Amino acid sequence: MYQASNPISSEDFKAYYKLRFDVLRKPWNQPLGSEIDKDEDTSHHAFIKHNNEVLAVCRMQLNSPEIAQLRFMAVDPKMQGKGLGKIIIQFLEEKSNQIGAEKMILHARENAVRFYKSCGYSIIEKSYLLFDEIQHYLMEKKL
Repeated sequence: MYQASNPISSEDFKAYYKLRFDVLRKPWNQPLGSEIDKDEDTSHHAFIKHNNEVLAVCRMQLNSPEIAQLRFMAVDPKMQGKGLGKIIIQFLEEKSNQIGAEKMILHARENAVRFYKSCGYSIIEKSYLLFDEIQHYLMEKKL
């Protein structure tokens, strides 16, 4: 029923970034614009849009020709637990395979570690503390 695709129009990207902000920054009182970084133009963006509403987003960037990284994964809270995250990850893993990456890495928030494990990722190490309160873990998966 749900399918991942790439945002193309300016309207798509506006809604894409809004969900990223609403889920990943606003709850921690971060400023608008903090959901965007310098690598947006060189990254691959994916989202799930249904009935003109963006339900899930994620970005994949290449850190090297062999290593891709998932970043800014967000699913609308009312849609969590419905498989949207797995759909978007599979979409970006396939894209990573097509461009020759051998491994995918990510920094998972502590509350998302179980989800990423269910997608085949393994914890490598405890990484950083975001906003002085959200513990992250470096995880990886061979593609």
